[in-house]
Amino acid sequence: MSATDTGVDTGTQVRTSPAAPARAVRLRRLLLGRDAAVFAVLAVVWLVGSAAVENFNTPSTVYYLLLDIFPILLIALPMTMVIITSEIDLSVGSMVGLSSVVVGVLFDRGVPVGVAALVALVVGVVGGALNGFLVTVVGLPSLAVTIGTLALFRGIAVGLLGTTAITGFPQGAKDLVSDRLLGPGTALPGVVLLFVVLAVVFVVLLHFTPAGRATYAIGLNDEAAHFSGIDVGRVKFWLLVATGAVSSLAGIYWTLRYDSARGDNAMGLELSVVAAVLVGGVSIFGGRGALPGVVAGALVIGALRSALRLADVSSDVINVATGLLLVITVIVPSVLAALRRIWQRRSATSAA
Repeated sequence: MSATDTGVDTGTQVRTSPAAPARAVRLRRLLLGRDAAVFAVLAVVWLVGSAAVENFNTPSTVYYLLLDIFPILLIALPMTMVIITSEIDLSVGSMVGLSSVVVGVLFDRGVPVGVAALVALVVGVVGGALNGFLVTVVGLPSLAVTIGTLALFRGIAVGLLGTTAITGFPQGAKDLVSDRLLGPGTALPGVVLLFVVLAVVFVVLLHFTPAGRATYAIGLNDEAAHFSGIDVGRVKFWLLVATGAVSSLAGIYWTLRYDSARGDNAMGLELSVVAAVLVGGVSIFGGRGALPGVVAGALVIGALRSALRLADVSSDVINVATGLLLVITVIVPSVLAALRRIWQRRSATSAA
């Protein structure tokens, strides 16, 4: 076995990816890390909602909750990896709207829905590639780039349809996104299967492959990652392409679920996606986070909003509650880290 196979840097060969953490470390992170805390919060929200809100814990509520957060769950998968690399993509909501408009315009001109959906996916890939090119080749910050493409994609979508809404999509296509997996009256929509497949792909990619470990290394220190042999630009480029492609997939879903293609579809969705990722324990500074926690974070937000809606709370208050949750999840880890550093310094001083 060569030195490269073992991941050892001999001085003449360069390691191309960081080593995987030990199994005990992974298990400790799983049981005691932020993911476990997010799942605990989800359990608390669910128990309180079930006890305090009538009809919260019913199959119909779960069914509509999953349909509502499905676009967030989808886009959160690649967005998690993008944020772990210390980048961000704020154009995802506009890409959902643009993809929806592409499907609607083509369908309105007689193109079959399946073909229109494929064209929308290509649009998503191209949009993601544009973001990736501007970030990794031109060297612009992803925040500025994706704010620009947020306006660009939304402007194209509104320009194509104006205030017109295209409806009347085939019932068979609409049933694909709304049918229940186990028959009438059950809780799981069939589209959950699509999410499960994509989630497995992204979990394996992020947590069990050298590419995933390279993603964490880039987020912790992209310069050090570059000198360790990681192609930083290529990793970021393809992650932004994946974000665009998955956003267009969410746009197709959005169109068929609501039977409506409009230029203002999914307005503001990017904030919900970023909130789910951060609530799920991913550091906005990059280098830390895990996909199971992100899935739980999306469910926390969905369950909280669903419970408040059933309790006849206004949408403004729901948005305030969601915003507070996001602020708390961003601030609390920083405060705890600062307290931990203070405690460690005092311990070191006492020992001396």
